[in-house]
Amino acid sequence: MSDNSAQSYWKGNLKIVFSLLAIWFFISFVCGILLVDVLDNIRIGGFKLGFWIAQQGSIFVFVVLIFVYIRQMDKLDAQYKDSMSQETVTPEGDIE
Repeated sequence: MSDNSAQSYWKGNLKIVFSLLAIWFFISFVCGILLVDVLDNIRIGGFKLGFWIAQQGSIFVFVVLIFVYIRQMDKLDAQYKDSMSQETVTPEGDIE
């Protein structure tokens, strides 16, 4: 993999990681702690939504985000695997 490809792959990886961490932070900290009083006005199955998010919702979101990360990384890997297969290697080992 060339240096440019490696850098763009790493940037794509960081973009995925930071976006998923931002979602998890929003659900677990903002919704589960900061907005809990507002969300407690909504009830789901007899439980206050703020309580539910703080106790179980953030864990469910985390598990879903793991599967989203796997899927996004598979797409990123496939994208860069295709670009790697299009590059040719000379007998000296240089990439053209």
